[in-house]
Amino acid sequence: MATEPPFREDRGPPQQQSQLMQVSNEMVRLYKEQLGRGPTRAWTTFAGSDALLCTLEDSMTPAERTLTSLGEHQRVRDTRLIFQHATEERFREAVERITGRTVRAFVSGTDVSEDVSSELFYLFPKGKAAVAD
Repeated sequence: MATEPPFREDRGPPQQQSQLMQVSNEMVRLYKEQLGRGPTRAWTTFAGSDALLCTLEDSMTPAERTLTSLGEHQRVRDTRLIFQHATEERFREAVERITGRTVRAFVSGTDVSEDVSSELFYLFPKGKAAVAD
């Protein structure tokens, strides 16, 4: 399913590697379930101690590729943004379940020219969670 890029230098301890691969696989599954097609490359890494970045490549559907070839980049980005908003809780839940940490914020983006997407999860520090209002 997900693959690690050859240039990844710091993979962390074995347990963390396993969690990162699980996150990648879950993101691929969610993309495939929601878009009908999953990315062919995916990897996840920590960006500092409280941010998790999942990069996904080659995930555009044939319809999205056609729109891109017609110069309709913004339409593809808008559609992906709607998808992200509609499924945000599923993305958050997957990361929280796998890491055991609470997601503080979630940011999703796509570069349609290069067919690269990113899912960025900002996590509460270990041992802390959201405070109820």
